[in-house]
Amino acid sequence: MKRLTFAAMLFAAISSAGSLFAQDGDVNQGNWISWRGPLQTGVSLEHYKDFEFNPEPIWSDAISGRGNPVVFKGRIYSWGYRGKGPTLMEVLQARDEKTGDVIWERETQDFMSDTVYSRYTIGAPAIDPETGNILMATTYGLVTCYTPDGDIVWQHSMVERFGRLTFPNGRAGSPVIDGNIVIIRGVTSYWGADGPARDRFFGFDKNTGELLWSSTPGVGPPYLKDSSMSTPFLSTIDGKRVFYAGTGCGNIVCVNVNDGTPIWRWQVSKGGINASPVLFGNELICIHGAENMDTTETGRLFAINIPTDLDNIQGEVEEGQGGAPKLASDIEQWRYTFEQFTSSPLLEGDKVFQMDKTGLLICMDAKTGEKQWELKLANEQLHASPAYADGKLFVPTMPGDFYVLDVSGDQPKQLHKVKLEGNLIGSPTICNGRVYVHSTEKLYCFEIKNSGITWDKTPETVRPEAGDASKLLPVPSDVLLKAGDKLSINLRSLDANGLQTGSIDSADWAKFIPPTAKVKAEMDASFDGNTISAAQDAAESAGAWKATHENLGGILRGRVISNLPYLQDFESFELENGFAFPPLAWIGARLKWEVREQDGNKVLAKTLDSVLFQRALSFIGDPDLSNYTLQADVMTDGNRRVKSVVGVINQRYIISLVGNANTIEVSSNHEHFNVTAPFPVSANQWYTLKTRVDVAEDGSGVVRAKAWKKGEPEPEAWSIEAPHQHAHTKGAPGLFGFSPQAQKSVFIDNVSVTAN
Repeated sequence: MKRLTFAAMLFAAISSAGSLFAQDGDVNQGNWISWRGPLQTGVSLEHYKDFEFNPEPIWSDAISGRGNPVVFKGRIYSWGYRGKGPTLMEVLQARDEKTGDVIWERETQDFMSDTVYSRYTIGAPAIDPETGNILMATTYGLVTCYTPDGDIVWQHSMVERFGRLTFPNGRAGSPVIDGNIVIIRGVTSYWGADGPARDRFFGFDKNTGELLWSSTPGVGPPYLKDSSMSTPFLSTIDGKRVFYAGTGCGNIVCVNVNDGTPIWRWQVSKGGINASPVLFGNELICIHGAENMDTTETGRLFAINIPTDLDNIQGEVEEGQGGAPKLASDIEQWRYTFEQFTSSPLLEGDKVFQMDKTGLLICMDAKTGEKQWELKLANEQLHASPAYADGKLFVPTMPGDFYVLDVSGDQPKQLHKVKLEGNLIGSPTICNGRVYVHSTEKLYCFEIKNSGITWDKTPETVRPEAGDASKLLPVPSDVLLKAGDKLSINLRSLDANGLQTGSIDSADWAKFIPPTAKVKAEMDASFDGNTISAAQDAAESAGAWKATHENLGGILRGRVISNLPYLQDFESFELENGFAFPPLAWIGARLKWEVREQDGNKVLAKTLDSVLFQRALSFIGDPDLSNYTLQADVMTDGNRRVKSVVGVINQRYIISLVGNANTIEVSSNHEHFNVTAPFPVSANQWYTLKTRVDVAEDGSGVVRAKAWKKGEPEPEAWSIEAPHQHAHTKGAPGLFGFSPQAQKSVFIDNVSVTAN
């Protein structure tokens, strides 16, 4: 419950008589619409006459959080979580900026992620200043666009639609909006050329949610060891709108905002870069906490000299890895050995402020990389980055101490140290003389007392003008059709820099197989004008199309999935060298599964080539499907001591036979919704597993499953019935396998999905 102090009530009363907030004009004056603020650096535009920070919060609310709020047009949009176990929900709240009162809230719930220790809301919403819409991206891959009134404009389940992987660290990051494009990121394993796991960026139309492009600027194992929440930094250079970001494969990358073209990458480390870079002139400054490529030291704060001629990048694409052209190591301008995994540098003028993982704050000269001073504030630091306003640095620390420092002179001066409840993992938000800090226990609002606020002007965004058309962009650029569906494709013409030059009413469409494709496959669909359709009897398939108009061309990728009833027994697959790839239209299946012969039958077997894929979730149908029964024959390899986990996915629940525990299990997130029942699991024994989810009118539901030895009569009773207060109402059917440390495989056969 929110605690409102007398100071807050007085402030609200004063504000009602005459607004103290910046009005029309520069959208960043009086607003904080993204997690790094108006300059993308953690720096506020505000200056205060008679600055006085009040160390007593004017209000607080008992809702947990690990990110930071954003502020727009008199409203605070905060992202927190509440509840425990199966009742834990993430909550987006719209609050009145003057009082902190909640105007509306929207709950979402984890599904199928491997997030642990309640590591939720590690990120921030983003506001589209044109529409006021709020963009959210959760750690379990739910990307949602809300109106200012909380209505859903569009939503994607990135896990089920694009094969996004989840990680125990729970890091989500923040969407980035530029013009009409919203950029989302995540490690994905999709289909075809995008089947191998890579840290990818996705550009969606902010108004419709249609996919414009996906980009793979980085590389895979052994460099890809982590997800990344590095928020892209936007800039304009050489006639192109670009962004810079760190990746889970240890690269700093540059990508074209408008068409997703990977421009360059610079390999920094063996492992992920989670900090967000900042741009200082022609230098990009960032930090990481992994193993350096060129030394045995761990972590470094560094500056690199970025290329300015983006059409003449001096680098090569690494054979066998792909990604963007790799730049030489000599672009590094300076480095300072300093270890931090997730807190980002703050750039103010020519000073860089950075916390390391041990709670040491340093100030660096951005030009030379020379340390100006250091100050020990805590014994550890995670995620939280400082914020700056009018010569003051606001620093949250992991143990819960919140510092206000005067950094206007040669040495820092501590003004306040405020002990807050819980850990401080999110960054501060500074707006209209207020400072918002979210802890793992509460959301706090502090006041900067003053007798007047002025704002710096935001530097004007340079937006290049479009040139002559040189290519086509189908929108959406990736389609999902059920048999019998049709969809109109909007064709845009782009110049060489990805800027839109116009729209194309008609084009010639032809099926296209990339020359590098390992599986020569076509999408079972057809075009009539710019409308693509799949016949009622269309086969499960995936492929690409090439649109041609005069001398312009563009590629569309797509999948066709079957309607119910669905049956796959793998007998139609032709094995080469002892195996075949799984159906191309399945999401996240390639490299995780393969079709093999087992006791005279063709079955699906989990691969053991990569520990990265020891946990495999693969989806075989529509993310919006509901009210169905999913059945399959399943088996684990192993012995009495070592067995694996095998199962199916029904409406965002994983139902599996856990070999080592000898149980049948229903879970969504393993820590928060997990129900088991005894069930003896023998290695190398086939079982039939049958599942369904029944949802009541009040939103509660029951997940039911039964298992029995293959070939024996089906038992009448369910082996397990798991009630869930907030049941998942839809979700793609799928398959699940978990081979700890990639030791023992699992097998699946005779998959069927039928309507209830």
